[in-house]
Amino acid sequence: MSGPLFPFEGKTPVVDPTAWVAPTAAVIGDVTLGPGANVWYNCVLRGDTDRIVVGARSNIQDGTIVHVTAGRLPTLIGEDVTIGHAAIIHACTLHDRAFIGMGATVLDGAVVEEGGVLAAGSVLPPGKRVGRMELWMGNPAKLVQVLTEERRAGFDRTAPSYVALAQRHRNSL
Repeated sequence: MSGPLFPFEGKTPVVDPTAWVAPTAAVIGDVTLGPGANVWYNCVLRGDTDRIVVGARSNIQDGTIVHVTAGRLPTLIGEDVTIGHAAIIHACTLHDRAFIGMGATVLDGAVVEEGGVLAAGSVLPPGKRVGRMELWMGNPAKLVQVLTEERRAGFDRTAPSYVALAQRHRNSL
């Protein structure tokens, strides 16, 4: 375990020993990080008024903010999820293998189903649902296409590469 972890009102982050948190990130309160999960520089995961769960091998890249809606909506992030640099993830659910592009925003009650992709810079409005293997983009985000397994395979290479890169950072720092 590494990086700054902060308790909030008696709840302390739970971080799997194989997870990695960059030293300039802030993980606060009711947050659980699964095996191999990695949280990068200048991220904030603030589980102060509800919980945040990050599944195994998921990566939350530099400058991302993850928050919840007070006592109503947690943020649940599945396994092998990629969240690109400077994204905003707020009180939503990202199922296994979801891919959120750089600078994208996912708002309250929204869901990205398994293998779904939200393109860089896109905004997924409250309560919207990206279906399995769907690519959405725009502001507000709209369905662009359903991805083939071949096209989706390129996105699947990101999570394992970030697990390996996190280990290199852990060893180097």
